[in-house]
Amino acid sequence: MGEVSKWDIYDKLIASIPDDLRIEACLTGLSWFLVRSKGVGIAMTPPEGSRDYCFTGKINGAPVKAVAQWVKSWNYFEAAMGLAAINSVINTPQRLEETLAVKWEEQPPKDVFVQMREQLRGKKVAVIGHFRDLELLAPLCELSILERRPQQGDYPDPACEYILPQQDFVFITATTLINKTLPRLLELSRNAFVVLAGPSTPLSPVLFEYGIDILAGTAVVEQQTVWRLMQEGDRQEFFDTGAKMVQVAAKDYSLFRNTP
Repeated sequence: MGEVSKWDIYDKLIASIPDDLRIEACLTGLSWFLVRSKGVGIAMTPPEGSRDYCFTGKINGAPVKAVAQWVKSWNYFEAAMGLAAINSVINTPQRLEETLAVKWEEQPPKDVFVQMREQLRGKKVAVIGHFRDLELLAPLCELSILERRPQQGDYPDPACEYILPQQDFVFITATTLINKTLPRLLELSRNAFVVLAGPSTPLSPVLFEYGIDILAGTAVVEQQTVWRLMQEGDRQEFFDTGAKMVQVAAKDYSLFRNTP
């Protein structure tokens, strides 16, 4: 993979949004932002940044593409809402079936870390973001967890410059799209097998062009259920109620694209 242009990933994701599509509703939850347009898109509520920001009058009824542009904002609340707007178009069940040949009955019931346990055995593995239950991987591999707000045993995120070039596998939280660190993390991980993970992940084949091997994200299949859960401050219940984990590999997409 060649050098990653800092804004190229963002511009290509934004370019995939139709010009005439408008936002029907948005929700600023405790843990997640939601946008409803063609479907419901999710992005994590930023844990950092000023909470004085107000979206009033700026989103409902606005063109999705205009709000999607916010993903390039240095205000993380704007950027998260922009990412949710992108996901409201890209991560719809219909689009996933059409563009990535997703077959729901073949999607794994467990998260990507569980699915890849045997591949990770004995390998050097770095994870950007302290995902739940990561400690279960520690006995299997040489695990390094990098986190902006480190927990016990985590590395602070500047350690990525030293750690990532030495890894066999790198898992990156999609919230790095919000804080703009993803392009650099991909540069540092170019010798590794790379997974972009989390509900904020745009399930777009565009991302395969930048050295990402697996997209592990979420599609909302029961919109009303997920919307209600988020209104009630849900953190993780939606994983089991109303949303489906989706994993798509670059190699499988290439085979799909080459099929007559």
